[in-house]
Formats: sequence, C-alpha cells, structure tokens
Amino acid sequence: MAQNIYDDDAFFDAYGQLPRSVRGLDGAPEWPTLRALVGDVAGRRVVDLGCGYGWFCRWVADAGAASVRGIDLAERMLARAAAERDPTPGAAAIHYDRQDLDQLELAPRSFDVAYSSLTLHYLVDLDRFLSTVHDALVTGGRFVFSAEHPLCTAPSHPGFVTDARGRSIWPVDRYLDQGPRTTNWLVPGVVKQHRTIATYVSSLLDAGFRLTDLVEWGPDAEQLASEPGWSVELDRPPFLLVGAERS
Repeated sequence: MAQNIYDDDAFFDAYGQLPRSVRGLDGAPEWPTLRALVGDVAGRRVVDLGCGYGWFCRWVADAGAASVRGIDLAERMLARAAAERDPTPGAAAIHYDRQDLDQLELAPRSFDVAYSSLTLHYLVDLDRFLSTVHDALVTGGRFVFSAEHPLCTAPSHPGFVTDARGRSIWPVDRYLDQGPRTTNWLVPGVVKQHRTIATYVSSLLDAGFRLTDLVEWGPDAEQLASEPGWSVELDRPPFLLVGAERS
C-alpha cells in the first residue's frame, strides 16, 4: 500500500498553498503538454487515477466527456473534490470513490481514457496497476500520465548545488538502484518510489500498451518569459509525461 501522506494534516495544509492547488490546471506548468496528449475527450468515458482536488475531472466533464470517475486514496482530497463547483449545466456528473491504487479494481473495457497526474511515483506495485488500467480500457483507449522525473526521485542533495564554474547541478544518487526513497517535501518523511525511465517504459509494454508519447518536460520560451524562476528546470526535467494506447 502506498503511503497516504495527503491525509496528513501538515502535508495537506502545505499542499494547499502550491500554485497548482490554488489555480488548478492553469497552475500546473506541464498541463498544456498533458492536455495535448489527452486529446479530445468529448463522448469518452474517463477515469482520473489519483484525482486529488478533482481539477481534471471537472475539466473533462466540461469538455463533453460521457462519464467521469475520480479515484483517490486520500479522504481529504476526495472531500475537497466533492465540495468544489459542479460542472457546467448539461455536463456529465462526476463520481468519486476511494481506492488504494496499489490494489485498484476497475471493470474490464469500461473506459476510453485513463489519466493520472503525479501519482505513479507513489505506487509500490506499478506492474499490477498498469495491468489493471490496461484491462479497463477499450481497444485503442488512451492512458496518459505524468510522474516525477527519475532524476528528481534519486537526488543525493535536497536541491541544486553549484559547481566550481558557478553552474547549477543536480546530483543523483544510485540512479539504477530502484525502490523507495524518503525525502522531505512539504513535510519530512515523504516516501516516493524511484524508478528509471526504462522501467516505466518496459512496464507499460509488458502490460500490453503501445507507447505513443514520451516527454521529459521542461518550460518553453514563453513560460520562461513569464516565470523566469523556472529556468532552473532546464538543468534537469522535473516531470516525465507519457502517452500510451491499448492495442
């Protein structure tokens, strides 16, 4: 079972101050790229795995999805999602339920699109999760997810350091040594599962997916112009974005 850090009082309060918590999808700099990978959702049956505040669920409902289901382990997240505004009139109702994604249960061939944002790096049993998602999609169904980039889940230092020439560097510790890593993010003792890019890709292929997109995300010129502080993300990509299809 993954660590349920989002139901921790201190963590939940700190998480609520992040730009993506305050502004929703518009506060997530990688969202435009993810949105392009998701594509048209009109008339689609969609599931959001690790739905958090429900931002994506509300977006796909407003975009014309036929049905929307949000799943999360954290009771606080689900309560916050349920308390947010309803979709626009005529949009599909959103159904939220609580599940541990390491023990996820979904009906076979019940969705056209599966989505997960910054959740997979918490899961212990990635292979079981991917197999379940694969079987829950129809033939040609899409799975789009983001995860913390493996360069970020294997740091040997809590942040950037500067080399002798004044350049920012991000030291990496035992990149090929996969498994749980404990870090201090918002609160001490947050456990994330470090995996290589190769593991994410091979696990997808083993589950029966066809890889369609692989993006090591970094800010573009327009984003850097509006948020110069994001330039540090050019030293190492913060997010891995992946698109796949059930063939």
